[in-house]
Amino acid sequence: MIIKALLLVVFFAVMLTIGFICRKNSTDVNGFVLGGRSVGPWVSAFAYGTSYFSAVIFVGYAGQFGWKYGIASTWVGIGNALIGSLLAWAILGRRTRIMTQHLNSATMPQFFASRFGGRSLKIAASIITFIFLIPYTASLYNGLSRLFGMAFNIDYSICVIVMAVLTGIYVIAGGYMATAINDFIQGIIMLIGITAVVLSVLNSQGGFLAALDGLARISDETVSTTPGIFASFFGPDPLNLLGVVILTSLGTWGLPQMVQKFYAIKSERAISKGTIVSTFFAFVVAGGCYFLGGFGRLFSDKIDIAANGYDSVVPTMLSGLPDILIAIVVVLVLSASMSTLSSLVLTSSSTLTLDLLKGHVIKDMDDKKQLFIMRALIVVFVAISVVIAIIQYKQNVTFIAQLMGVSWGALAGAFLAPFLFGLYWKGTTKVAVWVNFVFSTVVMLANMMFRSSFPALLQSPINAGAFCMLIGLVIVPLISLFTPKPDKNLVESAFACYNKEVMVHQSTSLSDEEE
Repeated sequence: MIIKALLLVVFFAVMLTIGFICRKNSTDVNGFVLGGRSVGPWVSAFAYGTSYFSAVIFVGYAGQFGWKYGIASTWVGIGNALIGSLLAWAILGRRTRIMTQHLNSATMPQFFASRFGGRSLKIAASIITFIFLIPYTASLYNGLSRLFGMAFNIDYSICVIVMAVLTGIYVIAGGYMATAINDFIQGIIMLIGITAVVLSVLNSQGGFLAALDGLARISDETVSTTPGIFASFFGPDPLNLLGVVILTSLGTWGLPQMVQKFYAIKSERAISKGTIVSTFFAFVVAGGCYFLGGFGRLFSDKIDIAANGYDSVVPTMLSGLPDILIAIVVVLVLSASMSTLSSLVLTSSSTLTLDLLKGHVIKDMDDKKQLFIMRALIVVFVAISVVIAIIQYKQNVTFIAQLMGVSWGALAGAFLAPFLFGLYWKGTTKVAVWVNFVFSTVVMLANMMFRSSFPALLQSPINAGAFCMLIGLVIVPLISLFTPKPDKNLVESAFACYNKEVMVHQSTSLSDEEE
């Protein structure tokens, strides 16, 4: 118990210290929201990865999909690394950094307004962000209750409040830079923690081959009659597994708190190096989490899914580990939760301040006033997320849980296609963006309220979210072809940033000079 408590005290002390050290970087809006667009590759990559993978992944998704799909759930982690990290950085990184700086946009709603014209898109995107980020923020606390109960026997409400208060303090003090540097430290903890946990759990089952053999001997006729299905390459339900891969991998391309990491990157070299680091991080953390969850059925004699749900799978797998490893796991989950929480509340407060309040509700808002309001809203958002989390836990409010489930799909479904085409295609129209906004939010809200009316495959919020993202990639270009062309001057002005000539090393581009 002393070791566990000491690790937590040191962890919290480091987080708070960094927050106050970074105060000098958050004296204006650009510094507070984007770290002055001067964040290096390692810090950017870890900030991206730790915002991507929270306690929801480690405790909730890893346990749920590991139980459902067996070892095949590792494909989700591989998809997160290749699509959600590698391709996201390669396709979005450079263009996002160039165009957002050119358009002077610090948030995704600001980008839509500057790229496509008009304040209405900015307001709509702000409302969508606000509505769906808050329940997603509250979901980050899920899983902490079981792990803290196992390690410390502390009430869930206390855990939630302490974590939220400490996160709020360092974000308010140091802004984006404090969040990014803390994400780097938390990311190192996550890398070490997940590696140690996977090795320890497999060792407790006699090693990897013995654990895989044990998994192959498990059968569940309600799922599949095929022998050894949970140790197979694609598992018992490849189609639904594909839906999980698409939602959790492609979804990052349209999430405001993820894309915003590209706004702050320092240089071209930082993008190249950050791509490699981010992909490696995702392979280890996401791959490790889902790989670990795939062996959950080896502990089926200790797990009652009907009574305790899928969130009980991973904590049960970890309950037999040595105290020092449990302490590392607790800090790991705290790191995963606090890093994502800090990113979400910073995104929510900056979006509401810069895109809804500034110029609409409060006409005259200088830098100092914007910073004050953003910091105040961080307190509000953290408080709301705590209240929602505690209400859900104490009273088991299923409506809130459903809203959390559709938030990722609604956000990514609404924003992914307009953002991607906005960066690459001059022909994207404002009407197409509006249609995609409305389509995705309506489909995901309808899925939450009238789920039984949907086709069987789309009754899952995960599949519905993946469907919205993929259909959006068709809706935006199709509607753009049949609607009035965008203002030529607006488009040319936006894309002018790509035409600027820069000097590069010959290793990047061959000279045109003749020998």
